[in-house]
Amino acid sequence: MEHTQKFDGSTTSDDNESADSDAGRLVGSDRVLAVLKELARYPEGVGLEEMTRVIGSPKPTVHRALSSLRRAGLADQNARGHYLLGDEFLRMAFAHHEARPEHVRIRPVLDELAARFGETAHYAVLDGHEIVYRAKVDPPTGAVRLTSTVGGRNPVHTTGVGKLLLSLQLPTSAAVEEWIGNEPLVARTPNSLCTAEELYRELEVTRERGYAVDDQENEVGVNCIALPVYAVSPTVPSGALSLSALTYRTPLDVLVDAVDEIRGVLGPLGRPHE
Repeated sequence: MEHTQKFDGSTTSDDNESADSDAGRLVGSDRVLAVLKELARYPEGVGLEEMTRVIGSPKPTVHRALSSLRRAGLADQNARGHYLLGDEFLRMAFAHHEARPEHVRIRPVLDELAARFGETAHYAVLDGHEIVYRAKVDPPTGAVRLTSTVGGRNPVHTTGVGKLLLSLQLPTSAAVEEWIGNEPLVARTPNSLCTAEELYRELEVTRERGYAVDDQENEVGVNCIALPVYAVSPTVPSGALSLSALTYRTPLDVLVDAVDEIRGVLGPLGRPHE
């Protein structure tokens, strides 16, 4: 499940746009970047009126931002006059993604796991209180598939990959409480772990067994098992692999029973080494 980011705009003129903006205001390059990020939510294109409403800036200002992006090849306009990401942006994004060393090394593992189990395999990394999917492979067969996307985000505390990586960073209950801070953890489902005590206990168990599970904590009807991936550093995980399954098709206990098989597919990528 993806979340939508909204932007509150500023009516400051371009001639007076500087770095000294109030919180929530978009000025100069910040506004152009906000428009670029918003375009990614509309693969079929978005009209100027809708973009203006979401960004919250005057229409001429948003139009200038879109024009700047078009000149750079980062945005384009289709036959209906709607704006969408440009080919140059896609070229850069895909070239960078495919060249990442961890993606190159983990992709064959994801392919094999997706084919072997008939479920979706992910590779994800931590980014603050969220995880970001860097790679995804759907099963070669099956009509029902997960809606996750490469570049998509989910909360750390509701995902197997998030809890696995967090367990290696937060060894004490005090560290968990500090990580949570004053912002309450959001429950995505009735199974979500949303208190410091619940999360600490789960991270402790995860460290002991060497893998994490998501028991319908992020999305009802979906569970997963997650293991660390050492694709860059020999001692620190670069991210985590998850095998995510529809509960009616592959129950959680089936994934847990297969943990040694999954480790075997991961091979050296799944364990620290000198």
